[in-house]
Amino acid sequence: MSGINDAASTVQHAGELVGVVAFALSGALAAERHRMDIVGVLLVAVATALGGGILRDVLIGNTPPNALTDMSYLLAAVLAGAVVCVWRPPANRYTRWPLDITDAVGLGLFAVTGTVIAHQWGLSAPGSALLGVMTCIGGGVIRDLLCGEVPSVLRPHEYLYAIPALACAATVAVLLRYTNYQAWMGLACAAIAIALRLASLKFGWHGPRPWYHRRAGRDGGPEVS
Repeated sequence: MSGINDAASTVQHAGELVGVVAFALSGALAAERHRMDIVGVLLVAVATALGGGILRDVLIGNTPPNALTDMSYLLAAVLAGAVVCVWRPPANRYTRWPLDITDAVGLGLFAVTGTVIAHQWGLSAPGSALLGVMTCIGGGVIRDLLCGEVPSVLRPHEYLYAIPALACAATVAVLLRYTNYQAWMGLACAAIAIALRLASLKFGWHGPRPWYHRRAGRDGGPEVS
């Protein structure tokens, strides 16, 4: 048990801080794309970075949430947002890639840390995995809603998003339950999830759709989105 606790502590602290920075950057970049002022950029950055973790902590009874008691998370989110306030990504056809990369990094790391923390609080493997998915998806949902967009996880033609998160969280939950979990295992799972998300953007991979949508497209009729 001490090995699990040590590994979980390492992944929770370092992984969550890096994930906070990554998601804060993705939130700030999204706000900048919508021409928000400095207050808007910082607000979206902080909400994106801390929203998923706060929801997770409230659901497992860890109150007040870590994001409101450990100021390092808030400081990291604000500083990451401030970077975007003073540096604007180059305006060309690759402009979206900084947002895509930071979003993918936050997705992978939060899938791991959310699952580990839920496991520490006594949830079963399925429950831990679901909380891990909610942790990494929650921030992106909040970001998109604040920017006036349909959350990316719900868009009909979105590239793989929830599937890499679920696969990562489920694998970590199984490792926590049946192995002597080590920090490198979580980092490896996060790296695979990040790579899968970025590969889906590069090669145009989408999740499976209901059979009647595919059939409508083959028959030449309108597809229902």
